Amino acid sequence: MTLARLSAWLGFGAAAACSVRAYELNRWPAYVVQQAPEGVTRSWDAAGPLAFSEPVPAPDPGTAEGLRPFYVRVTGGGVVRTDILYPLFFFRRYPGAYKWSILQLINGEGLDHRVARAGGPRDRHFDLWPFYFSHVTEDPVDTYHALLPIYGTIKYRLGYSKLQWVLFPLYAETRRRHTTTNYFVFPIFRNLHGDENGFAVWPLFNVSKGPDHTHRTSFLWPLIWNNELEPDPSEAETAPHHVETGFLPFYMKTTKDRSVEANYLIFTGYTDRTFPGRYHETRYCWPFFVQGRGDQHYVNRWGPFWTHSNIRGTDNRWILWPLWHEYAFADDDVVQTKTQFLYFLWYQLDERSGSRPGRPHAYKRHVWPFFSAWSNGAGSRQVQALSPLEVFFPGNADLREAWSPLFALYRYDHQPTGETRQSVLWNAVTWRRNPREGLVEFHVGPLLGRVGSPAGSRWTILGFDFGARPGQVRPGNR
Repeated sequence: MTLARLSAWLGFGAAAACSVRAYELNRWPAYVVQQAPEGVTRSWDAAGPLAFSEPVPAPDPGTAEGLRPFYVRVTGGGVVRTDILYPLFFFRRYPGAYKWSILQLINGEGLDHRVARAGGPRDRHFDLWPFYFSHVTEDPVDTYHALLPIYGTIKYRLGYSKLQWVLFPLYAETRRRHTTTNYFVFPIFRNLHGDENGFAVWPLFNVSKGPDHTHRTSFLWPLIWNNELEPDPSEAETAPHHVETGFLPFYMKTTKDRSVEANYLIFTGYTDRTFPGRYHETRYCWPFFVQGRGDQHYVNRWGPFWTHSNIRGTDNRWILWPLWHEYAFADDDVVQTKTQFLYFLWYQLDERSGSRPGRPHAYKRHVWPFFSAWSNGAGSRQVQALSPLEVFFPGNADLREAWSPLFALYRYDHQPTGETRQSVLWNAVTWRRNPREGLVEFHVGPLLGRVGSPAGSRWTILGFDFGARPGQVRPGNR
């Protein structure tokens, strides 16, 4: 049979079956197409899990497409995310802005060039870690170019308002808030001026004063220190200064307003506090044996055998650390419980309503590396096997889109409408059920298929239709 005649037979089969419509065209491994009830293509994939196009659900609906893991492009919510062998390279296009990175070592971000061409401001960052840093804006005060270790200035980065160096480590300067620190042969010689004034020869000694009544002194860092600090903003204006003293490994003590914490030989000590709530803690061979009781605190640790703490409603339990761990806390009306066995071999996260615990709950479960299961508590559920990555990168949507489907030997999807779909070997074998439409669909690649619905039932073998037309449907064929 020639290719033209075979195509004609396949076309005839499709036409004859139009009265019993399939929502899936399975020509695995060449391609698999899934369609919505109205006939619009919902998603497709080709060459197993490699080439694909699929919808992105709410809250930012859009489209994901590409050739895994080499190229993935996701659009939705006004954002375009492009990944090439993620995390090797990614590019993000935002409304009026962009960001890109190569292994988080070569980075660029800023306002879109079209904004500047239209008369808007310029704002561009470029970093080549850890050697070159630049920021270009309309304001010369915020513009800089820096080459490490030769010469450079960085502004408003890494928690500092200014970082400057000349032939680093021979000279460096930092500015944080209203204090400037000059280093000569970093980090050995240091001079501070501004709100805080002092000098240091590391690690021999450090002396500084300010801001206000703050004093800091240390010798043979980190062995000996004596600091007097301003009270926390949450404390009363009349609260005494905090005092920190230490002579390692023999003694450490911190005294605050209505609070004392002391340690002897590092591993033994106590904490006494009366504000903001009463609490007393005793430590023996810390961190193994700790006993603490208070108004909102409870700690009972006999490590590594048993640990139970409850701090302001957050409950934490360990058995034979790190064998078993349970962690529970409440966020408004949502109660979250996390359970782990050896950190990642078994991982389960449940979210329930605190006021209505009987309601369906959301969960995420991993049995590494065999499978992962998800449910949003509102009718959407998924299961995937194998799943070696999800437990390590639970919030990384880019890694999930580029890599996770490559391991999906089996997938199960359940929609809020009641529709379910199962697939084996990247859609080589698929089952679909839609109770609302009375649809049952089964495919073994292009070899064998069956579609049953109230309109009739049909079988396909190698693309040839053997179905019954309406009025010819036998009871056993639905």
